[in-house]
Amino acid sequence: MTTHAKLSASGSDRWLTCTGSVKAESNLPNTTSSFAIEGTTAHALAEICLTENCNPSDFIGQDVEGYPVNDEMADHVAAYVAYVKSFSGVHLYEQRVDFSEWIPNGFGTSDAIVIDESNKTCHVIDLKYGKGVIVDAENNSQGMLYALGTLSQFGYLYDFDNIVIHIYQPRVKNYSSWQVTTDALLKWAEWAKQRAEEALSDNAPRTPTDKGCTWCKAKSSCKALAEHSLKVIMSDFDDLEDLTPIDSINQAQTRLILDNAKLIKSWLDAIESRVMQQLLNGETFDGYKLVEGRSIRKWQDESTATELLLKHLPNDQVFTQKLITPAQAEKLMKKEKNLLSDLIIKPEGAPALVKSDDKRKAKNELDDFDTLD
Repeated sequence: MTTHAKLSASGSDRWLTCTGSVKAESNLPNTTSSFAIEGTTAHALAEICLTENCNPSDFIGQDVEGYPVNDEMADHVAAYVAYVKSFSGVHLYEQRVDFSEWIPNGFGTSDAIVIDESNKTCHVIDLKYGKGVIVDAENNSQGMLYALGTLSQFGYLYDFDNIVIHIYQPRVKNYSSWQVTTDALLKWAEWAKQRAEEALSDNAPRTPTDKGCTWCKAKSSCKALAEHSLKVIMSDFDDLEDLTPIDSINQAQTRLILDNAKLIKSWLDAIESRVMQQLLNGETFDGYKLVEGRSIRKWQDESTATELLLKHLPNDQVFTQKLITPAQAEKLMKKEKNLLSDLIIKPEGAPALVKSDDKRKAKNELDDFDTLD
């Protein structure tokens, strides 16, 4: 495994937060998923359309990087392409950047870079096609490392004092940007350099955090994460005098658990996944076994089943109809979709519990605004 792989920009949230994760992951295999393959296709499609100035819809039904392009992907990529092209300046797509001046053997590939000398600004734009984790542009370490690489390679050619990092995450309607001066970026780079040096040492500590543990391959066997989770769960619970009432956990203890709930859940899921994989590989695990899960019956051959059913039942009993969704209707009626606006409503979403620093307005604030209207 190369040093670049150990200290990649895409994995920087992990190794900058938990420097000990680099050694912990060093002998573990790389894995992929259908979601990752889908993301690779979206990025490849975006690159083709940006460099060759073509329309993503031309690729619907075709395989790009081994994954089929559908209507949804074409629409999202088209919007991303338009977003990138909205910035004036020197455009660089899928640009390899080298930040090894600060991170040993550090380099990566930035989705899009636009250098606008007229405003002394460099835009680093990152397409995130996933929808499982919301990514924020503010203090985004991957974007900051790409910005360092851009500064290192192109700073002598182009004049810019500010860098704007953009996150374009269309499937969850997350579009954010964050500006940093080159001076502030270089100051951060010195801190990142120290973290990188520690990460490559033999005694780097493990530091469990939401960001650091999310994609860590060593999560299920991490002693530091296990100790942290158990400490949170058992924190001060043996001090019964602090409990009010005697059989309840107090607000401070509840807050401690909530603050760490996401991390603890991900740890438990990782452990369950590891044991299940052991059993799928034919190994044993004392006290556990694999059984067949619940299954739903389906037709072995729908064509044959349809033919037989129509011989015995009327058409309206064999087939069911379902109204298409507003999104599907808008795609089919692109030129007349304004006719649909009065027919579509957006019901209130179910309440979701989040930390108070979440950027969304609190539900009671939204209710107050509704009342004012």
